[in-house]
Amino acid sequence: MAMISVSGAQDAGAGLWAQVQQQQAQRAADLAEQKARSLRAEASDAQATAERAQENARTLKMRSSQADSDANSALMGLAQSRSMSKVQGNLSDLHQQLTSVLATPAASTVSASTAQPVLNAEGQTTGAVISVKA
Repeated sequence: MAMISVSGAQDAGAGLWAQVQQQQAQRAADLAEQKARSLRAEASDAQATAERAQENARTLKMRSSQADSDANSALMGLAQSRSMSKVQGNLSDLHQQLTSVLATPAASTVSASTAQPVLNAEGQTTGAVISVKA
Protein backbone atom coordinates (compact mmCIF):
# COMPACT_ATOMS: atom_id res chain seq x y z
CA MET A 1 0.00 0.00 0.00
CA ALA A 2 2.84 2.32 0.51
CA MET A 3 3.45 2.31 -3.18
CA ILE A 4 -0.03 3.35 -4.00
CA SER A 5 0.13 6.41 -1.77
CA VAL A 6 3.50 7.50 -3.22
CA SER A 7 2.11 6.97 -6.66
CA GLY A 8 -1.00 9.00 -5.79
CA ALA A 9 1.18 11.80 -4.41
CA GLN A 10 3.26 11.77 -7.55
CA ASP A 11 0.15 11.90 -9.67
CA ALA A 12 -1.16 14.85 -7.64
CA GLY A 13 2.22 16.65 -7.92
CA ALA A 14 2.31 15.98 -11.64
CA GLY A 15 -1.23 17.35 -11.97
CA LEU A 16 -0.28 20.53 -10.08
CA TRP A 17 2.86 20.90 -12.17
CA ALA A 18 0.86 20.53 -15.39
CA GLN A 19 -1.61 23.12 -14.10
CA VAL A 20 1.22 25.61 -13.31
CA GLN A 21 2.72 25.05 -16.74
CA GLN A 22 -0.68 25.59 -18.34
CA GLN A 23 -1.15 28.84 -16.40
CA GLN A 24 2.31 30.03 -17.47
CA ALA A 25 1.54 29.15 -21.08
CA GLN A 26 -1.79 31.04 -20.82
CA ARG A 27 0.00 34.11 -19.37
CA ALA A 28 2.60 33.97 -22.15
CA ALA A 29 -0.17 33.72 -24.75
CA ASP A 30 -2.03 36.66 -23.15
CA LEU A 31 1.15 38.78 -23.10
CA ALA A 32 1.88 37.88 -26.72
CA GLU A 33 -1.67 38.83 -27.72
CA GLN A 34 -1.40 42.12 -25.80
CA LYS A 35 1.94 42.86 -27.48
CA ALA A 36 0.40 42.08 -30.92
CA ARG A 37 -2.51 44.48 -30.23
CA SER A 38 -0.06 47.17 -29.14
CA LEU A 39 2.07 46.69 -32.27
CA ARG A 40 -1.04 46.79 -34.50
CA ALA A 41 -2.03 50.09 -32.88
CA GLU A 42 1.47 51.49 -33.43
CA ALA A 43 1.43 50.32 -37.05
CA SER A 44 -1.96 51.95 -37.58
CA ASP A 45 -0.69 55.22 -36.08
CA ALA A 46 2.43 55.06 -38.23
CA GLN A 47 0.31 54.42 -41.33
CA ALA A 48 -1.91 57.43 -40.55
CA THR A 49 1.19 59.59 -39.96
CA ALA A 50 2.67 58.44 -43.27
CA GLU A 51 -0.56 59.23 -45.12
CA ARG A 52 -0.66 62.72 -43.58
CA ALA A 53 2.99 63.27 -44.52
CA GLN A 54 2.31 62.11 -48.07
CA GLU A 55 -0.65 64.50 -48.38
CA ASN A 56 1.49 67.29 -46.95
CA ALA A 57 4.21 66.49 -49.51
CA ARG A 58 1.65 66.68 -52.35
CA THR A 59 0.42 70.03 -51.05
CA LEU A 60 3.96 71.39 -50.77
CA LYS A 61 4.75 70.18 -54.28
CA MET A 62 1.72 72.02 -55.69
CA ARG A 63 2.64 75.17 -53.76
CA SER A 64 6.23 75.02 -55.01
CA SER A 65 5.01 74.64 -58.59
CA GLN A 66 2.81 77.70 -58.13
CA ALA A 67 5.75 79.61 -56.62
CA ASP A 68 7.90 78.64 -59.63
CA SER A 69 5.18 79.88 -61.96
CA ASP A 70 4.89 83.15 -60.02
CA ALA A 71 8.67 83.62 -60.12
CA ASN A 72 8.77 83.04 -63.89
CA SER A 73 5.95 85.54 -64.39
CA ALA A 74 7.78 88.09 -62.26
CA LEU A 75 10.99 87.59 -64.26
CA MET A 76 9.11 88.00 -67.54
CA GLY A 77 7.48 91.17 -66.20
CA LEU A 78 10.86 92.51 -65.17
CA ALA A 79 12.37 91.77 -68.59
CA GLN A 80 9.38 93.42 -70.27
CA SER A 81 9.69 96.47 -68.03
CA ARG A 82 13.41 96.79 -68.79
CA SER A 83 12.70 96.46 -72.51
CA MET A 84 10.00 99.13 -72.36
CA SER A 85 12.33 101.47 -70.46
CA LYS A 86 15.00 100.96 -73.11
CA VAL A 87 12.51 101.67 -75.93
CA GLN A 88 11.28 104.79 -74.14
CA GLY A 89 14.89 105.96 -73.71
CA ASN A 90 15.59 105.39 -77.40
CA LEU A 91 12.41 107.23 -78.39
CA SER A 92 13.35 110.11 -76.13
CA ASP A 93 16.81 110.32 -77.71
CA LEU A 94 15.25 110.23 -81.18
CA HIS A 95 12.80 112.96 -80.19
CA GLN A 96 15.66 115.15 -78.98
CA GLN A 97 17.60 114.57 -82.19
CA LEU A 98 14.56 115.42 -84.34
CA THR A 99 13.83 118.50 -82.28
CA SER A 100 17.46 119.58 -82.67
CA VAL A 101 17.43 119.01 -86.44
CA LEU A 102 14.12 120.80 -86.93
CA ALA A 103 15.20 123.71 -84.74
CA THR A 104 18.35 124.42 -86.81
CA PRO A 105 17.80 126.98 -89.58
CA ALA A 106 17.65 125.45 -93.04
CA ALA A 107 20.98 125.52 -94.85
CA SER A 108 21.03 127.99 -97.69
CA THR A 109 20.62 126.43 -101.05
CA VAL A 110 23.53 126.45 -103.44
CA SER A 111 23.53 129.66 -105.47
CA ALA A 112 23.46 129.52 -109.25
CA SER A 113 26.78 131.31 -109.49
CA THR A 114 28.62 128.63 -107.60
CA ALA A 115 26.95 125.72 -109.35
CA GLN A 116 29.22 123.90 -111.75
CA PRO A 117 27.84 122.94 -115.16
CA VAL A 118 27.41 119.26 -115.92
CA LEU A 119 28.61 117.86 -119.23
CA ASN A 120 26.69 115.17 -121.03
CA ALA A 121 28.20 112.23 -122.96
CA GLU A 122 28.71 114.42 -126.05
CA GLY A 123 30.57 117.10 -124.10
CA GLN A 124 27.72 119.60 -124.15
CA THR A 125 26.93 121.63 -121.08
CA THR A 126 23.63 120.73 -119.57
CA GLY A 127 21.50 122.58 -117.12
CA ALA A 128 22.14 125.99 -118.65
CA VAL A 129 19.23 128.23 -119.53
CA ILE A 130 18.75 128.50 -123.27
CA SER A 131 16.85 131.27 -124.88
CA VAL A 132 14.41 130.03 -127.43
CA LYS A 133 13.31 133.40 -128.75
CA ALA A 134 13.97 133.92 -132.38
